[in-house]
Amino acid sequence: MKEKGRKVIATNRKARHNYSIIDVYEAGVALVGTEVKSLREGKASLVDAFATVDDGEVWLRGLHIPEYTQGSWTNHSPRRTRKLLLHKREIEHLVGKTREGNQTLVPLSMYFSDGKVKVELALAKGKQDYDKRQDIARRTAEREVTRELGRRVKGMSR
Repeated sequence: MKEKGRKVIATNRKARHNYSIIDVYEAGVALVGTEVKSLREGKASLVDAFATVDDGEVWLRGLHIPEYTQGSWTNHSPRRTRKLLLHKREIEHLVGKTREGNQTLVPLSMYFSDGKVKVELALAKGKQDYDKRQDIARRTAEREVTRELGRRVKGMSR
């Protein structure tokens, strides 16, 4: 029986802080059996992961999936390069965008969708330090506004 819905395995929390997200794609991942078993245990790290386009194929590099604890000699290597499965049209679009300028492919999250492992891949542009500071200031201001509105609704005042 297949699983329904979406079960998140790992997320790249720093990606949205370090990059401006331009476009998001969903890609399948070509895995071996012990990798899937290890992912079902919820073990994976997208911290150093990135994607590249080589010879018309998209590859996910730096993804860490630890070895399956009950695996034998057939276990996988934890940081091997894995192929991402996308439509040809999407790959051609990504090739054009990454060659065009300062854009890169960053994985945002990895999850099970109806029993299959998927990666949410973002076409992104790196942020400068001042952009990051502006985002932090904006978030802080929004947080203060919602706090003050909450106080007013409850009838409290400073």
